[in-house]
Amino acid sequence: MTPQASIKLSELTGHISSVISDVFGAKTYWVIADITNYTFKAQSNYHYFELVEKEKSSARILAKIAGRAWGNASVNIANFERVTGQQFKNDINVLVQVSVQYTPSFGLQLNLLDIDTTFTLGKFEQQRKETLDKLLRDNPSFIQLVNGQYITRNSQLPLNRVLQRIAVISSDTSAGYLDFKHTLENNAFGYNFEIDDYFALVQGEGNAKQFLTKLIAVFESGIAYDALIIIRGGGAQLDFLIFDNYELNRAIAKFPIPVITGIGHQKNETIADLMAHTSTKTPTKAAEMLIAHNRNFEESILSAQQQMLIKTFQLLSHHKEQLGWLNQVTINSVKNQLNSQHRRIVALSGMILTNPKMSLSNKAKDLSNIVANMKSFNRMYFANKRVYIGHFESVVRLMSPQNILNKGFAIIKVNGTIVSNGEELSPGTEMTISMASTEIKAKVLSKLQKNGKEFEL
Repeated sequence: MTPQASIKLSELTGHISSVISDVFGAKTYWVIADITNYTFKAQSNYHYFELVEKEKSSARILAKIAGRAWGNASVNIANFERVTGQQFKNDINVLVQVSVQYTPSFGLQLNLLDIDTTFTLGKFEQQRKETLDKLLRDNPSFIQLVNGQYITRNSQLPLNRVLQRIAVISSDTSAGYLDFKHTLENNAFGYNFEIDDYFALVQGEGNAKQFLTKLIAVFESGIAYDALIIIRGGGAQLDFLIFDNYELNRAIAKFPIPVITGIGHQKNETIADLMAHTSTKTPTKAAEMLIAHNRNFEESILSAQQQMLIKTFQLLSHHKEQLGWLNQVTINSVKNQLNSQHRRIVALSGMILTNPKMSLSNKAKDLSNIVANMKSFNRMYFANKRVYIGHFESVVRLMSPQNILNKGFAIIKVNGTIVSNGEELSPGTEMTISMASTEIKAKVLSKLQKNGKEFEL
């Protein structure tokens, strides 16, 4: 067998290196690709990774090549993370500037020179806009855009006058969750909140399905929560992508319990903020919103109580004025009677002179009778007026709302308005029943017509 001509591997790789250097040389290229197999060597400040392009329809890998970054490129990566809030890690899509390099020892690879921050930020915003457009397009019955504001079924739900029974979806390790609990438990007004925790991972779009499961669990619990609070602490922009998930936000938009968000971001709103009933910037702000809402209700009750006291004092003052007027009338009447009798006595004095004993005796009796009648009249008059005033005082006390409630009656309110006519109620209507010392949240199961004469006297 004739020996085959051969060369050393180093000679072949040297030829390859020379060809690649001639073709690519000092050229650079801007490449869109996904990061995978990423590692970082802190001691050497080297980044190792692979750049991958996948087919959109099947996720099949179309191209893959090793890459690395060091020196100024590491500084550019750090700047990228600071500006975008996005960590340089696996499974992110980036626009990077690279040069082609081949060495016999490490083979073909791309050296990362720079990374475009605006591309990544634009990618986030593009995905967000596509999700919002899809939510509007596919769900017109409970999501609309009116004058630049998103109106959802959830945002139109009325808040209960008092928010006390609360469901919370959060991470059990979140500092924001601890801030939320601390703010509620140490509120200055001593309000008591009943909180049920539904813990879930609240970062990374991949956890949106688990988060949605917790949302469904709140609904299926059958508990009449006053509100559902969604909270988490701060983080990188990518960490908030879970709150831009289509399925999750569709569920929030039509959720039958008011949703309040406190996601812990200071710059941009998430889609969840737009779909929810109320959005706040941080978990602490969400807790403060609950406290402020309940304080407003308490202040309205205190104001109503104050108004009732003022009206009562005004009524009593009016009756006091009437009593003063009647007293003056009585005094004037007595004076007139005395003056009249005095004139009669003076007129009869002449008769007394002509028939002193008989006239004096008769007139003394008349005068005694008059004085006795006047005393009796005065007693009866003032007694009648006291009874009259006492009657009004009794009516005021009997008509006191608290007194009526103490007798076993109740006040029914729908959406904060007192209902006195059963025609306004229908099966399924939610209502608040106020009793002497209890407030009951209830729902009408059925309604029967009555002749209305059961309580007639």
